[in-house]
Amino acid sequence: MKKRLEGWRKDLEFVWQFALDDFKARYAGTGLGSVWAFLQPVVTIILYWFVFQVGFKSQPVENFPFILWLLSGLLPWFLFSEAISNATACMAEYSYLVRKVLFHIKILPFAKVLSAFFVQAALLLFTAAVFWLCGYLPDGFYVLLLVYLAYLLLLTCALAYITATLYVFFKDTVQVVPIILQVVFWFTPIVWDFELMPEAARHVLVFNPLYYIVNGYRNALIYKRLDTVEPAMVVYYWCIAVGLLFFGLWLFDQCKDHFADVLC
Repeated sequence: MKKRLEGWRKDLEFVWQFALDDFKARYAGTGLGSVWAFLQPVVTIILYWFVFQVGFKSQPVENFPFILWLLSGLLPWFLFSEAISNATACMAEYSYLVRKVLFHIKILPFAKVLSAFFVQAALLLFTAAVFWLCGYLPDGFYVLLLVYLAYLLLLTCALAYITATLYVFFKDTVQVVPIILQVVFWFTPIVWDFELMPEAARHVLVFNPLYYIVNGYRNALIYKRLDTVEPAMVVYYWCIAVGLLFFGLWLFDQCKDHFADVLC
């Protein structure tokens, strides 16, 4: 048992270091280096704030400053979109490792998700600082973020394994994924208020798993309340994430023996 635990510890350390090296490699040779990973989301937040609040005159949502409401919705999206985008072509990016018999290629999609998590961790600190500057101090409700972050990582890993596998055999996947992400973004209440939608639309849009995450982030950061989603829907969201993860891992295992041949 002790040897097994030691083996797991070493595996986790290897994956962590691999993800960290991948994160650093993306910005190697640039003047600002890894700062770009955090600068890009911040600029995106400022642009959305300018367009919707300055341009479209968006008002505070339930008496909360629009910038805080917007920031809490964009925060989980950054991890989700970046991880899926980067993981899709990871088999081709690390094709030299895929062809190595002894390398455990199953860690590659997960490493991409973990790499995106580094940015999310920094953005969480940035978000807490912005809320603090606006007069909203951190409290016990921040602990709820761990639940939604765990679900976000679970769902993201599931989709990362699916898209990474599909890309090996269907190169168009890397073109399709950004389109799907764009559609999902606008069908998720990130920059618009869910309550303003017609009731019939809300009954459909609530089935979007990302609604659960965005709503949860806002409950923890802004509304200071426990989950407002019905228990049956919570079960639905977690079943979807777990089911997709099992499917993604199964699909990856079924196809991985052919990766080296296709990528050659």
